[in-house]
Amino acid sequence: MAKLPQVTVPEGIDAKVPNAARMYDYYLGGKDNYAADRAAAEAVLAVAPEMRSAARQGRALIKRVVEHLVRERGVKQIVDVGSGLPTGENIHEIAHAIDPSVRVVYIDSDEVVCIHGRALLSQPDSVLMAQHDLLDPEAIFNDGAIKALIDFEQPVGVLMMFLLHLIADDAKPQEVLAAYRSALSPGSFLAISHAANDARPEYLARISAIYERADAPFTPRPREEIAAFFGDFVLEPPGLVNVWPYTELPADLDAALAGTGYSGVARKG
Repeated sequence: MAKLPQVTVPEGIDAKVPNAARMYDYYLGGKDNYAADRAAAEAVLAVAPEMRSAARQGRALIKRVVEHLVRERGVKQIVDVGSGLPTGENIHEIAHAIDPSVRVVYIDSDEVVCIHGRALLSQPDSVLMAQHDLLDPEAIFNDGAIKALIDFEQPVGVLMMFLLHLIADDAKPQEVLAAYRSALSPGSFLAISHAANDARPEYLARISAIYERADAPFTPRPREEIAAFFGDFVLEPPGLVNVWPYTELPADLDAALAGTGYSGVARKG
């Protein structure tokens, strides 16, 4: 068996604690993960072997959302909150293939994610990696480096993909999302993809138990709670669905994923 590549551990990072972003990187076949991440990810795969497929399909979902925002809605600014590790075709690459003038800010609270992101980004005039906590929107909207790239007085596309189910209820995510919505200008968009617990509760409960070992909780929610994150923003057709923008799961997608989550894109009027 080939040896896994050695990954340098930055100072201050506890490589013994599984990390949700690095586990996702492992599902995608990436190399930016540690032994604890791989062990926890394998435990999830033992319960949900389709997680690798889900991660790949998640990247495809993000691509569809970005293409819709840039090509169909003319969005010129994107803020990806909880971006995770750079992997495959990234958001700025997808956007710039359509419109090279789009400006993109990646935001993550994880230092390892930000180190890797800054090392890979080479477009300082249009792309930025910033370290912030999702739960502190005020810090994000007041960050001078972000404001130098993103004009929050103009429409912005905010992505929170596969993120909010990693935020526990006691962190009051509904109040946090209300602050984001309030700070955005009219014409802005909010895209969310979130694990759900109302279709296959026992299955999601087993995954949640494994994620308790990681640095973030796993908190799937019912459809109505996920819908509430959009507030009074108007959902783009077809609304909040299992895999946006499909009302029926396409044949080439893993049927085992049906009912495990919801995704949607909504506009501020």
